[in-house]
Amino acid sequence: MIHRLGADRLLYRARISKLVKAGLIDHAVHVFDEMTQSNCRVFSIDYNRFIGVLVRHSRFDLAQHYYHQMGPLGFSLIPFTYSRFISGLCQVKNFSLIDILLNDMDRLGLLPDIWAFNIYLNLLFIENRIEFALQVFYSMVDKGREPDVVTYTIIIHGLCKAKEFDNAVQFWNDMIEKGFRPDNVVSTALVVGLCEGGKVDLAYELTIGAMKGKVEFGLLIYNTLINGFCRAGRIDKARAIMSFMRRNGCEPDLVTNNVLLNYCCEGVMLEEAENLMKKMERSGIEPDVYSYNQLLKGLCKASRPDKAYLFMLNKMEAKQLLDVVSYNTIIEAFCKEGRTRRAYTLFEEMRLKEIAPDVVTFTILINAFLREGSSDIAKKLLDQMRGMGVFADRIFYTTIIDYLSKSGKIGMAHSVFLDMVEQGITPDVVSYNALINGLCKSSKVSEAMNLYDVMQTRGSHPDEVTFKLLIGGLIREKKLDIACRLWDQMMDKGFTLDNAVSETLIKAINSRDVARK
Repeated sequence: MIHRLGADRLLYRARISKLVKAGLIDHAVHVFDEMTQSNCRVFSIDYNRFIGVLVRHSRFDLAQHYYHQMGPLGFSLIPFTYSRFISGLCQVKNFSLIDILLNDMDRLGLLPDIWAFNIYLNLLFIENRIEFALQVFYSMVDKGREPDVVTYTIIIHGLCKAKEFDNAVQFWNDMIEKGFRPDNVVSTALVVGLCEGGKVDLAYELTIGAMKGKVEFGLLIYNTLINGFCRAGRIDKARAIMSFMRRNGCEPDLVTNNVLLNYCCEGVMLEEAENLMKKMERSGIEPDVYSYNQLLKGLCKASRPDKAYLFMLNKMEAKQLLDVVSYNTIIEAFCKEGRTRRAYTLFEEMRLKEIAPDVVTFTILINAFLREGSSDIAKKLLDQMRGMGVFADRIFYTTIIDYLSKSGKIGMAHSVFLDMVEQGITPDVVSYNALINGLCKSSKVSEAMNLYDVMQTRGSHPDEVTFKLLIGGLIREKKLDIACRLWDQMMDKGFTLDNAVSETLIKAINSRDVARK
């Protein structure tokens, strides 16, 4: 009898294995249920194997069902199955079940393997559960789960993303102290995070400064540092890093050169930019459309749009590197010089060359024609925009509202604002401020205050500019009590009124009090 039941168990296992290999999971579930309800004895290993199968096939509800079923039988998962289960649940963000599994493991004196530990930590940082992620880390370490370099990479990246730079640096130092040799991945996480937070000196000191000769740094680290120093205006430091990377066998690539090119063009160092382009070509690095667009930007910043246009035709078009950004750059430059008709000619030209204008193109042109009073052309462009299926965005609407408000055309500005809302585009605080500014200047402070109330009910929070505009308008209309209440609200939100407006308000209150006496 015992031999027959053992044979039955082997038969069930063979049938389940065959169905799983064929991908017939539902059939395998049916056979497993049949096995557990039969007279043959089922072991913990059977549940471990089958739950592992269900996890691999993302059948987490069924895996949970059998997990709860095995407990009353006195069975438990082995650490490997627990770890795979937790890793799988991270894919579907089932935090409640993960907590149950971790608590059960803790009760059994088990720990997830480093793979599951890192996957879970990474998910917590992605979900911005920073404090809880650190609690999990310290708890696991206290129980004996030693972190690895991947663990530190996840934590440092997550903390930098959350702008907790001091904490990230502490973990970096802890990692070094524990004898871990940082690899290129964790070094990149630290450098990118710190540089994005404006801490380029610290990023340099902790990596190239301290780890020189110990870590083989990749291009991304060098490029990030070079970009960081360029943005800080420290070109000598950026060039020194370029020399260092070459000495260490890492040649600058297109991105490296584009970073320097951007620096030169932003600073209108056109001769240096042109020399850099020639040097790139000589060294076999072919400039891309970004490279050429940077040079266009530099020429336009130097008020040389005609030269930029010729460069675009003679150099970029020949290499088929023209795009909408190229045209937008020059169109904007002509508009800034008041040469809107020339800009419009380029708009028509780009369409002939089958380069589709985007919302930026239309924003630049419509704003320029409104500024010069050519509202008929602006209306024509708006109709063209809609006819071409180019959808306006918040920036487009805000730009138009701001211009109309400043021009005293508050009725039109309000109409455009309502159109933005009707189109399903949620105004932000800048959009509201543009219209509030126009209403206050048009002596319609009551309407501006109504808009202030509306923006808050719709989830847009007023900023310092909002309060300054409204308080200034209330002072002009001698509504000083309301202005004072608004000032109190402003301070409650942590904003301060600038000296000019606060002094004006205080003088107005004092004058009113003297007049009353």
